[in-house]
Amino acid sequence: MQNMERLIVLDTETTGINPKEGHRIIEVGAVQIENREVSNIEFHKYIQPNRTVGDSVNIHGITDKFLINKPQFNQISDDLLSFIEGATLIIHNAPFDLGFLDNELKLNGIKKKIQDLCPVIDTLELSKKQRPGTMHNLDALCRRFGVDTSERTRHGALLDAQILAQVYIAMTGGQSNLFQETQSNVSELTDPSLIKKNIANSEKIKVILANKDETELHNNYFNN
Repeated sequence: MQNMERLIVLDTETTGINPKEGHRIIEVGAVQIENREVSNIEFHKYIQPNRTVGDSVNIHGITDKFLINKPQFNQISDDLLSFIEGATLIIHNAPFDLGFLDNELKLNGIKKKIQDLCPVIDTLELSKKQRPGTMHNLDALCRRFGVDTSERTRHGALLDAQILAQVYIAMTGGQSNLFQETQSNVSELTDPSLIKKNIANSEKIKVILANKDETELHNNYFNN
């Protein structure tokens, strides 16, 4: 089915770093990648968390006053789940966002977790495997791959998702240029369906199909 090949980049903003301490989601942003380009197909909602944002306002700039009349998570959850269902999610530091999303679902009596609905690619783990020993935050990846972040004066879920989508495309598409392969092999290296087949086990993410010699070339390239 065609929708099984959908790639959706997702990000959240929250009131803190640990949902077990009562912190909640205040913004969800997601954008679909189509034909290896960032599309206009988006999901974006601000959410009333039933608590104050506290010091987190210094990170995202979203104030309590701004969130007063925004919907609660249970009012947007059906639309969110419909948007992502059947897609492969691309998230930076996925355990953070998934932990918050699963907590929100649990609070609303939904026993399923996001990973029950969608396979997930964690670009943080992907970056660590591509280039060990370097910085792996989103700003560092943007610098590495030449992604423009001039509009990113603060963290924002939709903007960060759009930026991460560009980073992901560069991370997965740029690799094929490392090897002097035939055109057919290059297309195989960057085919999203092949990427998807390799993420059934999120602990063993493999984005390119390479033999031993190619892997050695790849590792040596990133060590330069």
